Amino acid sequence: MPSFLTPQIAPILLLCISNVFMTFAWYGHLKFTSKPLWIVIIASWGIAFVEYCFAIPANRIGHTVYSAAELKTMQEIITLLVFCVFSITYLGEAIRWNHLVGFALIAAAGFFVFHKW
Repeated sequence: MPSFLTPQIAPILLLCISNVFMTFAWYGHLKFTSKPLWIVIIASWGIAFVEYCFAIPANRIGHTVYSAAELKTMQEIITLLVFCVFSITYLGEAIRWNHLVGFALIAAAGFFVFHKW
């Protein structure tokens, strides 16, 4: 493993990759509404398998330096960032100010999770 992939950094990078796959698994089919539901479910399962190949190592490596709650918070914030890019670029849907405020409040929760009280 490259030296820059420390246990602090590797989970962040792996979670970013896993979230790209999971976002496509969950929302990518919205562009293929004419396809039968069973086909998009099977395709989504295949994409989700690849996502797990990144998420599981991210959590295993990350848990050596982060708590499970911190990893989950990290994952949720990364998910929102990936989703914003996906929504705009792939689905062509705008992210409005109220979405950003809601997402920012979720991201602000990270402060409380990561702060050592």
